[in-house]
Amino acid sequence: MEKSNRPLIFITNDDSLHAKGIASLVEVAKEFGDLVVIAPDKPQSGMGHAITISHPIRLTRSTIFEGIEAYSCSGTPVDCVKLGVYEVLHRKPDLILSGINHGLNSSTNVLYSGTMSAAVEGAMEHIPSIGFSYGDFEEDADFSAPMAVAREVIPQILKNGLPKGVCLNVNIPQGPAEALKGIEVCRQAYAFWEDRFDKRLDQFGRPYYWLTGTFDSREDATDTDLHFLDQGFATIVPTQFDLTAHKAIAGLKKIF
Repeated sequence: MEKSNRPLIFITNDDSLHAKGIASLVEVAKEFGDLVVIAPDKPQSGMGHAITISHPIRLTRSTIFEGIEAYSCSGTPVDCVKLGVYEVLHRKPDLILSGINHGLNSSTNVLYSGTMSAAVEGAMEHIPSIGFSYGDFEEDADFSAPMAVAREVIPQILKNGLPKGVCLNVNIPQGPAEALKGIEVCRQAYAFWEDRFDKRLDQFGRPYYWLTGTFDSREDATDTDLHFLDQGFATIVPTQFDLTAHKAIAGLKKIF
């Protein structure tokens, strides 16, 4: 890439290079820096922090965004980040953006999210990283609200940075931009999926399963992302990859 005085922003997602959400994020991000986009060539939702180790990863140049260097990748969102840093850019970008995801990644959904795993991978590399998710699964959703939030958040992080090892999980409730009540920095709610499986039979009489279920909040709190999203606010949850239960160390040392 030619040298520029503008920040270098790397963009990926888990909905594929052809999703409306990533096009919306590109539209906003190009106001603040020079862009390189690498995104999966097919939807990779629910991949979490998966990486590809059992077969080759393909990277194909794309002209989908006029005047912007872009590639489709046969791998996962985390593969996209790794390839971007080490094979395409050959340097760490000033900012990594992931999204805008079709569907929220609030609460414990962050553990399954390919969108947020890309941001977490950036945090592991000590690169300021943000994952954006929007509460609308429709292919042709109105992204004016998440675009407005991204337009507020991106320049602040470019200016102020983030603590090492921390990325941002940004979620925006469904609805027009003018309906947003604001942005709240808060904690992740305690909630999880009560899983069920829809069992069916194929044409040969063999069973197969579709994972389904309901997302159930396990706490009645007013300081969480789920609470503020229900109230019409966009939420920012600072997220880290250190999963150590630090409070449990002292007690376990007494046992072992």
